[in-house]
Amino acid sequence: MAVGNVLGFSAGASGNWHKWFPFLMTRACCEACGNLKAAFLIAVVFLLFCMAVTLYFAEEIALEPKDAQQLSDSAPLLNGSRDDHDASSEQTNGGLSNGHADTNHVSPNSRAEDSTDAGSNSNKDDVEAFNDGPGAVLVKILTSMRHLPPGMYSVLLVMALTWLSWFPFFLFDTDWMGREVYHGDPKGNASERKAYDDGVREGAFGLLLNSVVLGIGSFLIDPLCRMIGARLVWAISNFIVFACMLATTILSWISYDLYSSKLQHIVGADKTVKTSALILFSLLGLPLSITYSVPFSVTAELTAGTGGGQGLATGVLNLAIVAPQIVVSLGAGPWDKLLGGGNVPAFALASVFSLAAGVLAVIKLPKLSNNYQSAGFHMG
Repeated sequence: MAVGNVLGFSAGASGNWHKWFPFLMTRACCEACGNLKAAFLIAVVFLLFCMAVTLYFAEEIALEPKDAQQLSDSAPLLNGSRDDHDASSEQTNGGLSNGHADTNHVSPNSRAEDSTDAGSNSNKDDVEAFNDGPGAVLVKILTSMRHLPPGMYSVLLVMALTWLSWFPFFLFDTDWMGREVYHGDPKGNASERKAYDDGVREGAFGLLLNSVVLGIGSFLIDPLCRMIGARLVWAISNFIVFACMLATTILSWISYDLYSSKLQHIVGADKTVKTSALILFSLLGLPLSITYSVPFSVTAELTAGTGGGQGLATGVLNLAIVAPQIVVSLGAGPWDKLLGGGNVPAFALASVFSLAAGVLAVIKLPKLSNNYQSAGFHMG
């Protein structure tokens, strides 16, 4: 993942794509447009290549649906479903074993049951069709939330707060560099547009550095979790995000003061501010590598004794990522506009969420073993 990010952001940091693919430029498409189209074209080529390799080499074996297989996915989290199934089976078997089967005698109840079989077949087919349909996946995930292990509710809360602090950065990182650091404007005059484009490219370079740290940090997660435990590692990562998000807010104010103090408001970035921004981008790579891995390891360890329930628990964990994404996507714009525009209000709010996530991680997350590797590869 880090390698792919490095290649992608290095492509975004270059402004020469329109020179390498001049046919992408038209009278209606400027240099910036040509660079964007070239990046998309390269992405399409890579996706087609990866899909072709996957389709050629990957072999799939169709599995016949069986009741036992359907139970194995949901039973570990849906407590009691397997027990009810086993109890009904034992009761049936016990009824047959306690008496002799009389094939010549047909009770009135059996005749009544036979008469209703035809009418219930259609309902049974509808139920089986739903169990095999795409809606059954969502139903299983939502139903499993009622039967999660106690510690999972704290994991979901901390996960949601963690991603509420990350998404403002994901949405506005390069725009923040172009506006608050380089003081450009995509709708301004020529010099302001150029400053904004330079800031966006510098932001892409910062994300490249972020990805390098992300790759290095991936090798540090295992020893850190073994030393102090996954709970504290996750909490520390949120405290780092809090410090960095708070620093971006302070850096924005410093940059604005330096820009306002210039008599002619020279467009561009102060060297110290730009260097500090790149350092912040880089530092965020370490907590990002933790966010991409440790919560899933914690989930795997909490549900290790449930077998197939790990898959459903991970699905519920993904809901704690999607919901904050929707909240930030819909609310960040109005929030920034309410407080005067720019990206600073969103980053300030992100620092509050990350601080809350770190505190709750220390207080609420369950204490787990430091055997980080086995938690991720548990075979139930």
